[in-house]
Amino acid sequence: MEPIETLFETRWLGLYRIGHWDFVRRPASDRCVGILPLTPDGEVVLIEQFRIPIQRRVIEIPAGLVGDEPEFRGESLAETAARELLEETGYRAAEIRPLLASPTSAGMTSEFTHFFLATGLTRENEGGGVSGESITIHHVPISQLRAWLAARQDDGCVIDFKIHAALWLAGVA
Repeated sequence: MEPIETLFETRWLGLYRIGHWDFVRRPASDRCVGILPLTPDGEVVLIEQFRIPIQRRVIEIPAGLVGDEPEFRGESLAETAARELLEETGYRAAEIRPLLASPTSAGMTSEFTHFFLATGLTRENEGGGVSGESITIHHVPISQLRAWLAARQDDGCVIDFKIHAALWLAGVA
């Protein structure tokens, strides 16, 4: 195995090289979670936020990094999924079930995304994320999801592919 050469690194992101291949990763975490929250009323809970790298609003499933901050080091994947779901949407799940782990973008980063299905949701607060995040929450009936996503795309939003992957993994799509 060839050594990893550090080309550039900040607190949140690094650029590295192995042999002839350059790639990025997060110095504090190489795992993230993505959560598909389904309400008892047959709705999927999605979030919308402005993403700086692409300079657009993105419709996404709730998600977050695993163990990237000192107070969350040692947290399990399921604990991270539950915490991120509550922070971003205001919902607590009675059940959080793992669906799949997959490379986020295998040619660009060492990060793996761990998908979860969250059911038995109870609303505890308004959500919206933590300090510095500006998250809008959407409740979309599953039966209307395709049309709703198409309308949001027509409005200029980008639709994150993880929505479709999570729905398929959960057997909803």
